Amino acid sequence: MASTIAVFASARRKGNTGRFIDWIAEELGIEVIDLADKNISPYDYDHKNIGDDFLPLMERLLERDKIIFVTPVYWYGPSAQMKVFIDRTSNFLDLDELKDMGRRLRGKTAYIVCTSISDDADSAFLGSLTNTFEYLGMRYGGYVHANCENGYKPDKYREDVSSFVHSIKS
Repeated sequence: MASTIAVFASARRKGNTGRFIDWIAEELGIEVIDLADKNISPYDYDHKNIGDDFLPLMERLLERDKIIFVTPVYWYGPSAQMKVFIDRTSNFLDLDELKDMGRRLRGKTAYIVCTSISDDADSAFLGSLTNTFEYLGMRYGGYVHANCENGYKPDKYREDVSSFVHSIKS
């Protein structure tokens, strides 16, 4: 799946969400980029952070047709790292020299991989991401969720992961 890439944002790379995306990435044969390995500053109205890792990372993502956003659900929203990453897309709206780059998100397909301590992903969480995708002109391809309240149990999600992987490959 050379046309697919995953962006991972969690406090623990080897935690529940990390193990979940690693399984999916192995099934798809894709790269997982850990935002913790990147220097991405919060959005700045003065754009003093333009030299951080955000734009080079976006160039890599824009080479792909499908982007998987990976985050645990924290307080009905994505992780802080994912929120910072998404907030930085505002640069594409503010800076004339970046608007063409931002427009390249249009037509990409976005997917969500998430974990929480609930039976399903919270609707507010999903809505915040799917509304962002829509605003950016991205198609929404779906999500897969694992309830990790009692630990990460992959056997419970074989069918869900199989279906999710199939939808990405289609």
